[in-house]
Amino acid sequence: MTDVTFTNRRADSSANENLAKLARHGADAFGYRADVRIDHRLAQLLRLRVAQINNCVYCLNLHYEAARDVGVPGPVIDTLTAWWETEFHDVGTRAALAYTEALTRVADATVADSFGARHDALAEHFSPEEILEIIGIVINMNIWTRLKLAEGAVPSSPSS
Repeated sequence: MTDVTFTNRRADSSANENLAKLARHGADAFGYRADVRIDHRLAQLLRLRVAQINNCVYCLNLHYEAARDVGVPGPVIDTLTAWWETEFHDVGTRAALAYTEALTRVADATVADSFGARHDALAEHFSPEEILEIIGIVINMNIWTRLKLAEGAVPSSPSS
């Protein structure tokens, strides 16, 4: 994120100690610099997908770069918004992406109806510990996207 700076136009979450601690703890445990069991490329795809779904400009900027940094190929990153239309992902990754979308969009009744099936598909490819880690990554990203949206984090280029 070296070429872009962000300004909060609505709220400063760091002014609330408990909110800042919540965000920091999630980032330390499940954020893009955290030491996770699952493949770091998969973890980054999940983070990026949540950022896309929630339209978080701050998170999109950060996680597109982080995905490149961990070696996710450009075409995989570029087509993530329609991942199911590609042949870039194995069955386990597809299950993880579908689960990520379901957990992020759980308020959508059509998604909520299939949540159990998506969990079962995930369980076919990941251990219980890995599933809990995936859940942590997705929940953490949902916290961060909503936090940055509440702050009104808007980008500007250094030359602006």
